[in-house]
Amino acid sequence: MMRFIELIRECLTDVKEIMPWDLEERLAENPDLLILDVREQDEFDRMHIPNSLCVPRGILESACEWEFEETEPELVQARNREVVVVCRSGHRSVLAVHSLQILGFKNAASLKTGLRGWNDYEQPLQDVDRNEVDPDDGDVYFTTRLLPDQMKPEGWTGY
Repeated sequence: MMRFIELIRECLTDVKEIMPWDLEERLAENPDLLILDVREQDEFDRMHIPNSLCVPRGILESACEWEFEETEPELVQARNREVVVVCRSGHRSVLAVHSLQILGFKNAASLKTGLRGWNDYEQPLQDVDRNEVDPDDGDVYFTTRLLPDQMKPEGWTGY
């Protein structure tokens, strides 16, 4: 059985990653670049890169095709565009790029370090009302907080 982080590593053999400073450069050079945010809608509403498109990971594949309730026309038509996929940490985006490549997207990459790294690089984020998000608020929001029952129990030998 494969664990989550192993699945990510396996996908990375075929998935290109870029750093936040690379994305900043790509945005300046390519105004047609599509930033695809695969976090859930409530995460996106809280803070996201300006002008990005939210398509949650759970509906991504059907959003890439015509004639589904989840169809996102801009995404369906983006197979030949440069696409950078983002999430909170850079893990969901790797899986999303893997799926996009299978579905025929020619130039897709994942933002390594995710929006957490984008915020650390002090790049702009905005909320659902298009208000700029303070980087310090981003730091708090992107800090991992595990609940006690999410921690591996002492002596756990599962899997």
